[in-house]
Amino acid sequence: MRPAWNSITLALVAGLIGAAGFASLERLIPASGGERARVEGVVHDYLMAHPEILPAAMDALRDRGHAETIAANRSAIYTPVGSAWAGSASPDVTVVEYFDYNCGYCRASLPTIAALLKSDPKVRIVYRDFPILAQSSIDAARMSLAAAEQGKFQAFHDALYAGGPVSTQSIAAAAKTAGVDAARAAAYAPRAEQEITTNATIARALGMTGTPSWVIGNKVVSSALPLEDLQKAIAEVRAAGLK
Repeated sequence: MRPAWNSITLALVAGLIGAAGFASLERLIPASGGERARVEGVVHDYLMAHPEILPAAMDALRDRGHAETIAANRSAIYTPVGSAWAGSASPDVTVVEYFDYNCGYCRASLPTIAALLKSDPKVRIVYRDFPILAQSSIDAARMSLAAAEQGKFQAFHDALYAGGPVSTQSIAAAAKTAGVDAARAAAYAPRAEQEITTNATIARALGMTGTPSWVIGNKVVSSALPLEDLQKAIAEVRAAGLK
């Protein structure tokens, strides 16, 4: 017996043909009876004969969900906190990195980001603190956001990465090197906590599984990316007329 025209099958077909096309198809399917069973059988047999299309369908569904979440939270994703950005002041593409200061892959991505910005003057990187690995990650994110609010993000960012393992001492030293005002940072703490919570909520909604994770156009990637992959993703955003 063939499986019914259930929610999983509906979702897969929707992912393949798009919402508008699926709505049209659904209107053509009889509500019940032998004809509906026949149509269900045709779809089932096609999927069984061509299972290679199923990953593409699931990818399409995932990307559509990401696009909807990004659209609903665009400002919270793409608008940096203070100076927590690098690159073009008037970009045609913005790449958002969700990062953790304790993440070795984030550290390894530093020269890749530098090479990207050097090679492409129309790109902006927006940094979003996503501290998930340790308490020291959270402490570093709080100070990072305070530094960004004071226009000193890059100086703090560079100093903390240059300071070895993340600790209370290295965070304080990086803040001092960057010239972060301690009293102003303390006053900013509630807003920093709110930002960290918002970043985590959006990251979960986007299915981010670790750091670094990237939002590029309407797509999300959770892994360290080589320069060539970042450049390819940016080219696709430009070709699609997105930012």
